[in-house]
Amino acid sequence: MKYLAIVAALAVASMAAPALAQTAPAAAPAAGALSVETTPIGDIIKNEKAKAALEKMLPEITQFYDQIATMTLSQVAPMSQGAIDDAKLKSLQAEFDAMK
Repeated sequence: MKYLAIVAALAVASMAAPALAQTAPAAAPAAGALSVETTPIGDIIKNEKAKAALEKMLPEITQFYDQIATMTLSQVAPMSQGAIDDAKLKSLQAEFDAMK
């Protein structure tokens, strides 16, 4: 029975690996630029202006910094129960872009 479970797991993994390998990486932002797609939240909050913009738009996020510091805003969005939607991500990105 264990053998069957291991074989099934390997079969699923072998089918998923090529699909994962085909995904193109997101374009990297300019050096030092903040991005909702690629910058970890822990790095965003190190920038005082970016932290202020983030907390202004999402004041409840402060209680989760320790749990989501290594994630990007785009990664957290699906888990936010609608608190972080596409409009907020675009608005935050515009705020970050204006800080250049």
